[in-house]
Amino acid sequence: MTLRKSLAVSSLSLALAVPAFAQQMPQGQAPSAEDQVAQLDQMVDLDQGQEQELVSLLSESRQRIQSLRSEAQQVQMRLQQNAGPEFDEAAIRQDAELLGDLTGEMTAESVLMQSRMQAALSPAQRDELERQIEERQQQMRQMQQQMQQQAPAQ
Repeated sequence: MTLRKSLAVSSLSLALAVPAFAQQMPQGQAPSAEDQVAQLDQMVDLDQGQEQELVSLLSESRQRIQSLRSEAQQVQMRLQQNAGPEFDEAAIRQDAELLGDLTGEMTAESVLMQSRMQAALSPAQRDELERQIEERQQQMRQMQQQMQQQAPAQ
């Protein structure tokens, strides 16, 4: 797979996270795994087995990432509590290292989720997804250009 295709398909999470129905969601609430897979189904015509696999992948990955995010927030709070004139350098360094490990795990989980989702699609579906992502990116670039042209000169 070319780098361009790989990057486009890696944008799958982005393409799924920015659907029109996101406007209907309460502020800060991500669309459900089912909603994301339903949108992907509209884009590339998934079969029922793929839908089930992708919902499971997304749900499991979200749970792992949320657990890691919660743990990272606790570590960040400990780091803030350890700051000050009576600091414990060893504790700060230990928590900072743990925070780095947790951040790395969240990143790895996200990339693994994208890769697993990509593997669940057929080559034709990946090609169609890439085509649609490129089309959306082109539309976004055109909208940005129009906005820049309409902006008053300063």
